[in-house]
Amino acid sequence: MSLEWIRQAQHAGIEQGAGSGDLLDCAMALAGVGAWCCDLADDTLHWTSGTYDLFGLPRGARIDRRDTLSMYGEESRATMERLRTDAIARCRPFTLDARIVRTDGAERWMRLTADVACNGRRPVRLYGLKQDITEDKARLETMRRIAEQDPLTGLANRQLFQSRFLDCAAPMTPLGALILFDIDGFKQINDRHGHAAGDACLESVADRLCAGFSDALMVARIGGDEFAVLTGPGSPDKPLQQRVERGLERLSMPIIWGDKLLRLSASAGIAETLDPHAFDAEALFAAADAALYAAKHAGRNRVHQAMPETPRAFLVKRAAHGSANRHRA
Repeated sequence: MSLEWIRQAQHAGIEQGAGSGDLLDCAMALAGVGAWCCDLADDTLHWTSGTYDLFGLPRGARIDRRDTLSMYGEESRATMERLRTDAIARCRPFTLDARIVRTDGAERWMRLTADVACNGRRPVRLYGLKQDITEDKARLETMRRIAEQDPLTGLANRQLFQSRFLDCAAPMTPLGALILFDIDGFKQINDRHGHAAGDACLESVADRLCAGFSDALMVARIGGDEFAVLTGPGSPDKPLQQRVERGLERLSMPIIWGDKLLRLSASAGIAETLDPHAFDAEALFAAADAALYAAKHAGRNRVHQAMPETPRAFLVKRAAHGSANRHRA
């Protein structure tokens, strides 16, 4: 719903009488939309019914801008004030999706659309729309979660791991290490007990990894029986290898499935960063994968740690990667 449409509709309402204006106000409120105006001389606010409803305030009640500002989430309030100042200085519109907390404690999301009315070159008022987009936000969040979440385990899926880590120009930082886990003999569990038993094992592995690495930046299922854990920089009193070894012990505990006890184990490969803020994600993955392969080759149910790459090696790889990209371009 555009500001120009509102201006035209309000003008038509004025020409046709109060009834048309009331009808427009009711229709906008029904759609979760409210119009608003703020006189810049004294910050006096004028709202339609939909705006009162959005904030959970009685229609027609006296409103103070300072009170309404306190209902914005901290980040939304700071962003709105910055955009508002810029809009007034430059006499240009802005749009913002802001989080608010109503008087009844309910959290809502609204789309704030604003423009500046000027007298000559002097801004005299701000006006626009406030629209409730809470349900739209919830739907988008659900869609995002479905797209980024493994449906069986609830962990991050391969797509999210790829986009946030491997393919990201600036992967999540500070990063301590990448740990890759692979279930030993998972195919035999599926072949002997069926896929339902295999699914139960995967769910249990996911739960145990989350419990063992509750402070992880990400725990992801990146393949059928492959998992990845991204950790922040570790503390000296808890070496990462010891944490992973303890994690393998948890994964080796039997899983109750119906009247059966399912037993499995896992192998792990660790690749740590020397600089938590400067690393090559693909090189780190290759190192962790090689360490995982070494653990498998050495007899499984164990962990191997890759040699960390030096800062010089990282810079050389970066330079070579950039040169190759320029050559391809």
